[in-house]
Amino acid sequence: MKPKAVFMTKAELARQHIQEMIVSGAVRAGARITTREIAEALGMSETPIREALRSLSAEGWLDFHAHLGVVVASFNSDHVHEVYALRGMLGALAIELGAPSYDVDRLAEIDRNIAESEAAVSSTDAGLYARLNHDFHVLLCDTPHSQWSLKLLVNLRAQTMAMHRGFEAVPQRMRASLDEHRDIRKAISSGDYDRAATLVRQHEEAAGLALIGELDRSRAELAAK
Repeated sequence: MKPKAVFMTKAELARQHIQEMIVSGAVRAGARITTREIAEALGMSETPIREALRSLSAEGWLDFHAHLGVVVASFNSDHVHEVYALRGMLGALAIELGAPSYDVDRLAEIDRNIAESEAAVSSTDAGLYARLNHDFHVLLCDTPHSQWSLKLLVNLRAQTMAMHRGFEAVPQRMRASLDEHRDIRKAISSGDYDRAATLVRQHEEAAGLALIGELDRSRAELAAK
């Protein structure tokens, strides 16, 4: 049986196209996005594109500026701290809600992810590790009991990855990140879900601090030039 086709409105198609532009790095933080540009790329009128832009702006993907129009959102240190705190809270909640779903099969998937992540870290492949890191957190959150947490978390993670290129910005963070994944897995396998939730919050906090440190370093270098 063929899978049922998923219908998407024109606004949803435009929204997907713009998100893919941001996540792929085709447009970076601060870059301007025009309705005409998207309309020409998709062969549709500007009305559904304006709807998509409003939706993405409401979710934090885009900003409206009086003189520039619509631009890809960028984060300062305060924004990064808040977003990573939210990621930690959502990840922790997902573990607490999803505890009944961490069976042998799911733990085996997590172990496979950790083994592949070890190979990525050993070869300093930041792009591959970023993908595996994303998959690790999806494995933690994609349970029948935590679908809203998953939906919100995936959106936040996609935005932060798009704005700062994930572990490509902080490759030195990969080893510590993987060690933290192992600790989270150990807590889950032992049934200590409170500890696992705490470790996820600490994990996201450490990731945010590493990114803030890199942003501050980059700004200092630019100011010194």
